[in-house]
Amino acid sequence: MSKETISPGPERKTSPEILGEAEKHRERLRENLERNVETSRENLEDARKEALESASDAEKEKTHEEAEVSPAERRIQGPLGKADKDASFKATMKEVRSQMSAPGRSFSKVIHNKTVEKVSEGIGSTVARPNAILSGAIFAFALTLGVYLIAKNLGFVLSGFETIAAFIIGWALGVTYDFLRVMVTGRNA
Repeated sequence: MSKETISPGPERKTSPEILGEAEKHRERLRENLERNVETSRENLEDARKEALESASDAEKEKTHEEAEVSPAERRIQGPLGKADKDASFKATMKEVRSQMSAPGRSFSKVIHNKTVEKVSEGIGSTVARPNAILSGAIFAFALTLGVYLIAKNLGFVLSGFETIAAFIIGWALGVTYDFLRVMVTGRNA
């Protein structure tokens, strides 16, 4: 076996120019590293200051919360009265409305009026029962489809009231079903 010698190519040769450029590049890297260390120290100081400020804010909030009554103390004091519930409701509504747009605030005031709420609850518990609405919709679809197919085959013209009448019949059947179910089982759910 013969020994082969590999001569270095032009990229492997070292020259004073290449060494000078490498030295300059190393110096730039060193300067960048020093700048990064300085900025990280400044960032660390800023983060430390923010942490101290947030800790003092949290401490202030904690002392403020301690001034309020804890849930355990509320249980000991007994259930909330009507005045307490009304005050809590008003405070919550005031806070929520402060985050709404002007039309939203107006609509909220109308909807959350005591009279409107009572009427809505009454309608929801009597007229707008889920079973009544569902049975009305299903009955309206089925009966209107049947009446339409029969009228089309026999050549009659529909007036448009058929769907409304079918919904009313289905709704009445749904309310009757709910009433009988409550009478038999004794439960409202």
